[in-house]
Amino acid sequence: MHTRDLPSLLDGTSLTPERLLDDDTRLRGDEQIQILENALQYSDDPCLGLRVGSRLTPAAHGPMGYLASSSPNLLAALHAFQSFLPTRVSFARLVLRRDADEMLVECHFDLPMRAAVLRCVAETCATAFFACAAFIIGRPLHEAETHFAHADPGPKAGYQHYLPGRVVCASAEMMLRIPIATCEIPNASASRESYALAQAQCERLLAELRDHPDSLRRRIETLMLSHPGSPLTEDAAAAALFISKRTLARRLKAEGTGFRQIRDDVLARQARNFLLDDRLSVDATAALLNYHDSANFRRAFKRWFGVSPDQYRLDHLR
Repeated sequence: MHTRDLPSLLDGTSLTPERLLDDDTRLRGDEQIQILENALQYSDDPCLGLRVGSRLTPAAHGPMGYLASSSPNLLAALHAFQSFLPTRVSFARLVLRRDADEMLVECHFDLPMRAAVLRCVAETCATAFFACAAFIIGRPLHEAETHFAHADPGPKAGYQHYLPGRVVCASAEMMLRIPIATCEIPNASASRESYALAQAQCERLLAELRDHPDSLRRRIETLMLSHPGSPLTEDAAAAALFISKRTLARRLKAEGTGFRQIRDDVLARQARNFLLDDRLSVDATAALLNYHDSANFRRAFKRWFGVSPDQYRLDHLR
């Protein structure tokens, strides 16, 4: 669809095209479902849900995808999905159960929706998961068995092209069955430091979703935490919020803060959390926070806390 056609996709919601295209907009569950409802009405593609899910690679999921892609194995990634799925889809939740030599992953949806929309959501979630799983184990997850609650839609649904392994329809609930041995295949792209950074960001986002204070400061913090590995500039923040840099500065001043202060507060909290993990060196912490020179990080840390990073860690251990 072209941008000019987006209002038809938003029928039945209070959203505008500008808000939909804003990366900082958080859609409520009922808004997500209504948009899918509209999309199904305007599309005659029986594979719409599968196509959407196949495009949701780890990079599309922000900090949660970053956490999964840096996990030591698929089992750790599944636990990450279980914990932080609310940061992506508020009405979906995972239940993990170990059964003999298999991992059972049950997916539950807590909002009512038409059967066609439920099928679309289920297919999207399944395909998105397999895209992430293939990245972690380095190949398609052929050993998995996918169970859908809807009836078999037939060969036109395209399951053979989008879903690896066996697909079972008309089950009691949506579920994946994955061998434990496959879940424990080491991730060649695993990174302990990246995992620690992403986990802290996910926990922060989840806490913000629970608190949900409606302030510009919160939105700026969310933007910063949603872009791991690259510093957010004031110009980029203003552009993401569809306001000018001058308007951003004026509105933050009205809240009693400023962009630099927010950035320092976010970096200080992240630095403190990383240093309390004795597995990370000071230099590694500096790199995680995008300081190319650890000396600059040490000076910034002393400005924030009044002591050096090494002294802060030593004081905490004592």
